[in-house]
Amino acid sequence: MLKKILQGTAVGLVAGLLAMGLQFAGVLAELEYGTWAWRVRTLARKSPATDRIKVIALDQYALDWGMHPDRQWSWPWPRVVHSTILSFCRRARVKAIAFDLLFTEYSSEGVEDDLLLGQEAVATTNFVTAVLLGTEGGSWTNWPASPVRRDVEIERLPEWQAGALTGPLDYPRAGFPVPEIATNVAWFGGVSATPDLDGVIRRAALFSTFAGRIMPSLALAMRLAAEPGIPVALERGLLRVGDGCIPIDASGRAVLRFVGPSGTHERFNVAAVVQSELRLREGEKPVLEPSAFDDCYVIFGLTAPGLMDLKSTAISASYPGVEIHATMLDNILQQEFLDDVPRAAGPAAALVLGILAAVLGRLTRNARQTVALFVVFLALPLAAGVLGYQAGYWIPVATPWVSVALALVAIVIVDYALEGHQKRFIKNAFKRYLSPHVIDQLVLQPDRLKLGGEKRELSIFFSDLQGFTGISEGLDPETLTALLNDYLTAMTDIIQEEYGTVDKYEGDAIIAFWNAPLSVPDHAVRAVRAALRCQAKLAELRPQFRERTGKDLYMRIGLNTGEVVVGNMGSHKRFDYTMLGDAANLAARLEGINKQFGSYTMISETTRAQIGDAFAVRELSRVAVVGRKEPVRVFEPMQEDEHQARSAELEQFAQGLAAYYEGKFEAALKRLEPLADGDPPAAAYCRRIRMLQAEPVEPWDGVWVMTEK
Repeated sequence: MLKKILQGTAVGLVAGLLAMGLQFAGVLAELEYGTWAWRVRTLARKSPATDRIKVIALDQYALDWGMHPDRQWSWPWPRVVHSTILSFCRRARVKAIAFDLLFTEYSSEGVEDDLLLGQEAVATTNFVTAVLLGTEGGSWTNWPASPVRRDVEIERLPEWQAGALTGPLDYPRAGFPVPEIATNVAWFGGVSATPDLDGVIRRAALFSTFAGRIMPSLALAMRLAAEPGIPVALERGLLRVGDGCIPIDASGRAVLRFVGPSGTHERFNVAAVVQSELRLREGEKPVLEPSAFDDCYVIFGLTAPGLMDLKSTAISASYPGVEIHATMLDNILQQEFLDDVPRAAGPAAALVLGILAAVLGRLTRNARQTVALFVVFLALPLAAGVLGYQAGYWIPVATPWVSVALALVAIVIVDYALEGHQKRFIKNAFKRYLSPHVIDQLVLQPDRLKLGGEKRELSIFFSDLQGFTGISEGLDPETLTALLNDYLTAMTDIIQEEYGTVDKYEGDAIIAFWNAPLSVPDHAVRAVRAALRCQAKLAELRPQFRERTGKDLYMRIGLNTGEVVVGNMGSHKRFDYTMLGDAANLAARLEGINKQFGSYTMISETTRAQIGDAFAVRELSRVAVVGRKEPVRVFEPMQEDEHQARSAELEQFAQGLAAYYEGKFEAALKRLEPLADGDPPAAAYCRRIRMLQAEPVEPWDGVWVMTEK
């Protein structure tokens, strides 16, 4: 086992290192991003903050509504429309209102239109307007002067910038609204979105810097506008906003936890908002009651496909940009951003899982275990990724998964290379002796096999066909061969079905045993059952064998249980798996002793003791076989139905046998003679008693001494 563990460790280590190399080369990024998208879509759920965020959408319907002949608003709409939206939101007492729109160009309606929006912005102290930050484009290189602007302070920002920054944070240029608006806005929010290398947005920056000042993201600015003065501070890997902590990377970005597909945050059409404000000014019933926005965060943005504000995100390839800000705000309010695990976690998991999978794979014993191992270990990285997501972490899946896959495939190849020879040897060595089922067990658990000689208790089977020598002399070779093949096949099938091992065939004789090479705890029971089944099968085949030979075939079987030496015996190049020992000799003698009693199946007292009540038996004799000093009690097993049908006859035989043991020959004859015509053992005892009466044996011990094998 230690050798297999070391082999598995080496394979798993190589698989883990290879997976790590693929990760660092960027080969596994697409797989990781694919599993991440699956996790995001599968596990997205609304938070308690979701219903507090409302989206005012400028969709295709709103664009068509604006183009009505009564209005004739081409895009971009006049700023007076946006002023109307701000008026409605003030009326609704919203927590904060943000426009995900860039007012970097003057209104086509003239500067008075821009001034009107600026005046409305001054009145809306919790209004946040968007600023585009970048390295190119944008006409502003400094902040616009504004008497109402609220600067954002983040504690410990300089130390964090000096020691932790690895990505872009400070921007040289910005796209502010035109001065008529910018100078009247209290809060600005950055709307720069930096996707990953594949163009998909999975993270968002909570803040950036421009011209020496902090530019919060649109979502963070809304949170600050709703509660001015809330403290913001940086710690290692965290941005504290009030009492909450937001995990961030070295670039100030956080992994977004999407709360659902597009439309999860409640949407309102901008046309309904504008109409409602205008109706309220006229004292009419609005299309939308202001209470729908009461104490909520409201973001106005574009969802119409033609306005080109659709982004590729982890949850959807076409996701409105305004809803990215809504998602980010949702995460800030609920403190449910996701966090990255340490960078070493993925490689470490790849090594650990790769080694563990390979070691267990090397220790598996069958195809079912191997398949189960594949299923469990290939699912483990995915399960870890799912559980990690639910706990708030992005746990890498691709690298550990590839490591496990490589380790398992490699270990299967190693198993085939190292174990294949042994398995082929076992199959070739034992296919003549054992059933396929037992061979499969040996192949799967070769440690249960001892190929050298060993002492073992076996139940041993010897059988022979009665008078077959004479029968065979009257048959041509083809007929004889076909007859023997059919007979031996039928008997062998039964023996192997009972987990017996066929030792050899000697003409019509069969030698078999149980409890080797594999342990068979109930070997004696199986041996006796096999013997009775063989006799029943031969009785079934007897009519067709009679047609082929002209005679009835009967089989004598001897069974004994005892300790022998069993193992591969022969030369180094040619050997047989066989047995040697006195117990085997006794089984062979019992097969022959059947002739003396006219019986066909005989078992020894050791076999009788081990079968217990599994089969009915009758005692036949105490015999002294050739080559053994100690007498042996022998029995005839039978099926229960036969025993019950002959119960009176068998009881009478037992009484006669008891009298015989005591030397009361007349009493024995009185019991046995009435049975002699139908019971060969009774007839054998009658002959034996008459011979003993003519030639008494002194002293009498009741033992029937055999003078021939």
